[in-house]
Amino acid sequence: MGQPVNEQALFVIEKELNIKGKQINQVISLLEEGNTVPFIARYRKELTGGLDEVQIKDIMDRWTYLQNLASRKEEVIRLIEEQGKLTEELAASINKAQKLQEIEDLYRPYKQKRRTKATVAKEKGLEPLALWLLEQRNENPLDAAKSYINEEKEVLSAEDALQGAKDIIAEMLSDDADMRKWIREDTFSKGEIKTEGKNTEADEKKVFEMYYEYQEPIRKIVPHRVLAANRGEKEDILKVGISAPSELIISKMDRKTVKRTDSQAVPYIREAIEDAYKRLIAPSIEREIRAALTEQAEERAIHIFSENVRSLLLQAPLKGKVVLGVDPAYRTGCKLGVVDETGKVLHIQTIYPTPPRSEVEKSAAVVKQLIDKYDIEIAAIGNGTASRETEQFIAETLKDLPKSVAYVIVNEAGASVYSASTVAREEFPDLQVEERSAVSIARRLQDPLAELVKIDPKSIGVGQYQHDVSQKRLGEEISFVVETAVNQVGVNVNTASSSLLQYVSGLSKTVAQNIITKRNEVGKFQNRKELKKIPRLGAKTYEQCIGFLRVMEGDQPLDQTGIHPESYPGTISLLKELGFSTKDIGTEALAEKLKTISLEDTSVKLDIGIPTLKDIMDGLTKPGRDPRDNFSGPVLKTDVLKMEDLSAGMELQGTVRNVVDFGAFVDIGVKQDGLVHISKLTDRFVKNPMDVVSVGQVVTVWVDSVDVNKQRIALTMIAPKKG
Repeated sequence: MGQPVNEQALFVIEKELNIKGKQINQVISLLEEGNTVPFIARYRKELTGGLDEVQIKDIMDRWTYLQNLASRKEEVIRLIEEQGKLTEELAASINKAQKLQEIEDLYRPYKQKRRTKATVAKEKGLEPLALWLLEQRNENPLDAAKSYINEEKEVLSAEDALQGAKDIIAEMLSDDADMRKWIREDTFSKGEIKTEGKNTEADEKKVFEMYYEYQEPIRKIVPHRVLAANRGEKEDILKVGISAPSELIISKMDRKTVKRTDSQAVPYIREAIEDAYKRLIAPSIEREIRAALTEQAEERAIHIFSENVRSLLLQAPLKGKVVLGVDPAYRTGCKLGVVDETGKVLHIQTIYPTPPRSEVEKSAAVVKQLIDKYDIEIAAIGNGTASRETEQFIAETLKDLPKSVAYVIVNEAGASVYSASTVAREEFPDLQVEERSAVSIARRLQDPLAELVKIDPKSIGVGQYQHDVSQKRLGEEISFVVETAVNQVGVNVNTASSSLLQYVSGLSKTVAQNIITKRNEVGKFQNRKELKKIPRLGAKTYEQCIGFLRVMEGDQPLDQTGIHPESYPGTISLLKELGFSTKDIGTEALAEKLKTISLEDTSVKLDIGIPTLKDIMDGLTKPGRDPRDNFSGPVLKTDVLKMEDLSAGMELQGTVRNVVDFGAFVDIGVKQDGLVHISKLTDRFVKNPMDVVSVGQVVTVWVDSVDVNKQRIALTMIAPKKG
């Protein structure tokens, strides 16, 4: 950021994002002042017209791109001017460019090049001969070339001179910005991506089999196929290239370059045209198109991964339950971790119900004893190695109990990464790695957001090809998603981990740790004001973070809401106006009274903007509101289902584990997740599966087909027709 708002950039963003210029201007000004995206979205609605986090980030990203574009234009104009070759027409073309690629095309002829065939030919003094050929006179080029023979410069014959001239013409054509533009467009619109097997024996699982002999129009190829082909090429299993309409392009280059077909220079020009295209332009355009396709595909993969992570983080928490976490294993035994309603560890133990020891009865006795002692209401079983055998054991054990206890299969992706991390060691210094996993699995069920922020999101295992994309871009996008989710939910400052606090608007890792240190020293915070004493938490940071930090059961009731302290005076005035006080927050009487007020009149009277007034009323009505409570909770189970039990048409409840471009994978309680193809998500056309389903969502599915040998289950979300 850092540059003044210019009208042209504002106009471009306004047109692209369909957001008013005034809103864009306000967003940029707020960002320039050091405000965070979550803070602007939540507490500056009057200024932005209620734009959400995604819209604000889109403005920020486009503004940054356009600032970089403007900087590059200035730089290129300066570099060409220094060579004394800048014309008014060229400067106008550069200033008019809307993409970095267009600027680079225009700069190409003036860029300092490494020694090429053309630069060598120019050093030999052959540029005048090249320009003479392009004049296309009706004279014999061999005669004209004789005067350029120079043994000292290693031009030994007229043919040598003409070859050098052709090299110069080829580079001139290659550097023509307009020509490159239409060749790029023609290649994209009429060319094909072609893949073929190169080292297929290395592809033992036949992952890339469909690409051993494959071609598809460039303009039609979907992002996940681009990334699959790239991965196959990287692993040296595939050869990937672009098949362009070469004859059509060369013919078009000919029409644009050859002005007099009766000129004796034409055969030489045509040779230069063919050389320019095949040696210089085609390979370069292929690299550019593949880079553009990869960039688009990566952006799509990053978007899918980010949205899946968002859905995963915003899964409904299972509040107020004592949970038994089970980390399944064979030889090393299943680790059990009992946690209370707040996530505090009550008990750790190891049992051996699975092979090789198979101590089923002894293990069952331990589980029953723990359920009785700690009044456990639900078991959370990790879905890793030995999960199904452990599930079978837990299901059989729970059947023998006098009270009803259910279990849930929890996606434990990334749990082992967390368990071996510095964060986990600091949290549980006395526990073994697997014991920490059992606790993490239990806590994931209780509060997915609080537990998952401790893990590098890239280890969570949703999406496709996240390891093949730009890790920097992925990291930026994921950080934004996690920060948005954390701030939408809000954080209890007296129970939050450092991992959770560092995602709160405005807080750094250092300040987050300083909050924990202070909390450990003095005990629970009693109000938000006390956070002003935290080292390195200055006035600006306090403004940015404080509305997202909740102090539950403190001495200021407003501190448990999402109402920002800057709005406390207006909030107290509103309560007085209605005959209530802060002690009445969350009561039925206050909620009913708030329904009767006029938003417009109250807004004017108290000098509070309507969006902020609505948020204040919401905070007063539901002080501890958690937006995740609106989502479906986990599927509770009491019995095991095997793949062999499935049959076509069977109706089941399942949890969406992953959403990809071609559909969604659903956990229906058997060893293998089933695939709902994009065409089976609903009975209408679906362009993007995310429009229909999200990770963590509980859905009703019907079995389409089962292949036990290949371990494949096809599902549908379209209800079968009755009768």
